[in-house]
Amino acid sequence: MSTYVASEDRYERLEYGSCGNSGLNLPRISLGLWQNFGGDRDFEGQRRILRRAFDLGVFHFDLANNYGPPPGSAEENLGRILARDLKPYRDELVITTKAGWVMGPGPHQQGGSRKYLLSSLDRSLERMGLDHVDIFYSHRPDPDTPLEETLMALHHAVVSGRAMYAGISSYGPTLTRLAAEIMHDLGTPLIVHQPSYSMLNRWVEDGLLDVASDKGMGVVAFSPLAQGLLTDRYLDGTVPADSRAGVGRPSWRDNMLTEPVLERARALHEIASRRGQTLAQMAIAWVLRDQGPRTVTTALIGASSVEQLEQNLAAVENTHFTDEELSDIDRWAVDSDVNIWWGATASKG
Repeated sequence: MSTYVASEDRYERLEYGSCGNSGLNLPRISLGLWQNFGGDRDFEGQRRILRRAFDLGVFHFDLANNYGPPPGSAEENLGRILARDLKPYRDELVITTKAGWVMGPGPHQQGGSRKYLLSSLDRSLERMGLDHVDIFYSHRPDPDTPLEETLMALHHAVVSGRAMYAGISSYGPTLTRLAAEIMHDLGTPLIVHQPSYSMLNRWVEDGLLDVASDKGMGVVAFSPLAQGLLTDRYLDGTVPADSRAGVGRPSWRDNMLTEPVLERARALHEIASRRGQTLAQMAIAWVLRDQGPRTVTTALIGASSVEQLEQNLAAVENTHFTDEELSDIDRWAVDSDVNIWWGATASKG
C-alpha cells in the first residue's frame, strides 16, 4: 500500500481566512461529509476525494453524528482515512462534528440535552479515532431543552478538551444573539454559525448575517447548491437515477423539483454561462460574494467524485459580481421552499 504524501503547495491553491473574531482559519470552500461518505458508498472513492481535497487546500472537513447512511458511518470512514492517509497532518486539519438531529431511538438520541450532546461527542470521537474535534456544534435548536443547558454542554465540551471551539447550526437570528451572549458570559465564545444558504434559500439575509457579524461569528454556509437544484442535473426536468432525488435521499422532498424552481434554475444557468461558469460554480461563488461585514466565511460543499470536487472548487476563481449581474440574479434567486431545516430554525427565533 502506497503512502500518501500531501502536495507541498496545498496552501497556495485556495484562499483562507479567519473564522469570525477567532484565530481559527478556514478555507473559502470546505468539504462536507453529509451525503457521499457513508457506509453505502465506495470507500476507496472517499479516500481519493479527501486526499485530493487536502492537496487542493481544503483542510476543513465537516461531519455530524448522524451522517451516513447508516448514522455514524461517515465519521467511521473519516477515522479510517485519517488512520491510513491523513494522520500525519492532523494538526493542519479542521475537523468538526455536530449533534442535535435524530441519531437513534429513545428520548436521549436527539435534541439539545447535556446528556445527548456530550455522550454523542464521546461516541463521535471514538468513531473518528480522535481525542478532540476542532469545532463542536449544536446541530439545531431544541424547544424541549433550556437553551442554557444546551450551551453549558458546548462550554463543557471545550473546557474538557474534547473540542477546541463551539458553534451552532440552524438557529434563527434572535436565538443566535441570545446564545452568543450566554456563551460570552461563560467564557467560551461561539465562533461560528452554520446555516443553510443558497440562491433558492436566502433566509439568512433577514437578520442572521447581521447578528453573526455583530457577535464576531464566522458563517459556514451549507447546501449552497440547494440539494443539487443549482446544478445542471435537473435542468431538462428529468431526474437522473444516481441523483439525490433519484435515490430517494432523506434530504430530498418531492415538491422541490417544480416547474417554477426549474424556470429559476434555467434562468440562473444562462447568467452563469455568460460569466463563463457552470451553474454550480456560480451558485457557490454567489454565496461567497462580498457582502461587507456580512460576507460568508466558507461555503460547505459535498462531492461524489474527484472530478466534481475539482469543478466546484473552481468557483473561487471568480466570486466578483457586477451590479448588473446581481440585479439579474435577484430576479430569479428567490426562496423556493427548499429549506428542509426551517422547522428547527423557526422554532426559537
